[in-house]
Amino acid sequence: MILHDLIENIDFISIKGSLNIEIDGIAYDSRTVSKKYLFVCMDGYLTDGHYYIKEAMGQGAVAIIIEKPDYIGFDIDFAAVTVIQVKNSRNILPIISARFYNKPTNMLKLIGITGTNGKTSTAYLVKSIFESWGKKVGLLGTIAIEIGEKKVNSQRTTPESLDLQGIFREMVNIGIEYCVMEVSSHSLTLGRVEECNFHIGAFTNLSPEHLDFHEDMESYRKTKEKLFFMTNFTNIINADDKEGRKIIQNINKMDTPLLTFGIDQNAYITAKNIDINSEGVSFELITPDYMVQINGNVPGLFSVYNCLTAASIAYAEGVCPNAICKGIENFHSVPGRMEKVDIDTPYKVIIDYAHTPDGLENVLRTIKAYAKKRIITVFGCGGDRDKKKRAIMGEIAGIFSDYCILTSDNPRTENPYEIIEQIEKGIANTGCGYICIENRKEAIKEAMRIAQEDDIILLAGKGHERYQELNGITVDFDERKIVKDILFREEG
Repeated sequence: MILHDLIENIDFISIKGSLNIEIDGIAYDSRTVSKKYLFVCMDGYLTDGHYYIKEAMGQGAVAIIIEKPDYIGFDIDFAAVTVIQVKNSRNILPIISARFYNKPTNMLKLIGITGTNGKTSTAYLVKSIFESWGKKVGLLGTIAIEIGEKKVNSQRTTPESLDLQGIFREMVNIGIEYCVMEVSSHSLTLGRVEECNFHIGAFTNLSPEHLDFHEDMESYRKTKEKLFFMTNFTNIINADDKEGRKIIQNINKMDTPLLTFGIDQNAYITAKNIDINSEGVSFELITPDYMVQINGNVPGLFSVYNCLTAASIAYAEGVCPNAICKGIENFHSVPGRMEKVDIDTPYKVIIDYAHTPDGLENVLRTIKAYAKKRIITVFGCGGDRDKKKRAIMGEIAGIFSDYCILTSDNPRTENPYEIIEQIEKGIANTGCGYICIENRKEAIKEAMRIAQEDDIILLAGKGHERYQELNGITVDFDERKIVKDILFREEG
């Protein structure tokens, strides 16, 4: 593609060099630059792309987009490349990315799901329903990116805009009709989903999370709300959620149709005669056009809401009732979401990603409803993230567990013992017995040592993650393997 066409009508401060040059690729990471590439310098949280201009040129970059004109210390000869200075390169990246890949979201139906909890499970439910309807469906989310038979582990919930547009193009090229996508608040704030043509937007719920990034709940909600001003077909909102009702008020006058779902509130789509047991959920799905019996395989009231969200998306798109029922029945679990570890022990071990107060309470309430004996909860809180939730999560764990082991999650650059102390402030007055074991593997080992017949061990926080971040170092940490390894060593 010609550089002139990529940056046409884009506001820029200055241009040095020719715009009549061929661009074969775009990169914001100098390590991915090849010949005839455009390198976009972005100032990130960990580093600044401007520091890598020389490396990008050495790799073959023929054009550079910059924000900062000060090259002192770079010692770079720019005579051989075109340099375009803009006010904000992060805002430019989605525009040129969409152009480079020929605006792929105009050629598929993009379904965006946002909220604090339930995004991942809902996305997989939607994919299952639409595939039962006979459609080819791609998926972008916290756990994986699925493009036909190709599956890649995700690095973040929502990729950077350049990567996102490339994924969409790949989906279009193999005939995928729908893409179901988790939309994080970070991606909405940082403009990663700009230039995405959303067909449907859905909201699951909102509870305190990422408040180190968003400052307060109002800012957090308004960020999520951005998605519903980017849709062109239907918006679907949880009317039972307090923040969801605020979103409904704020988008109600939009031209895009609004569809609500819920159990307690007067909603467009609802669930009646709900039954929850240790094996799953069943309920009557009530729509304006029909009523069908839904049988899901994941227990918990939150699972009912996930099914309702997915069914509402399907209803809006005109999916037949049989496909909705079949799709939900065919869905069994998402890795790291109420995942039972396959072990032959008198007690059970469940792994769940619950890393927010609301998520932890939902999981523990669900387990408590069918637990025969004790619930032993092993959990910690992530470092370099919202500190306010730590004591809250400690209190929730103490209220709904019989015994807790406070340990590390991903402490990152924080002192793990200080994180545990902050959690301890919340659990101390609940009356729940607990101990602190910083080493997460040793904490799991202790839980398994004290577990008795019919006890349930909940390993909360890591979920699908197979690593730990410790003081800037990422180490392998797959809780499934660790549980089995502990058993093997004990039996050996």
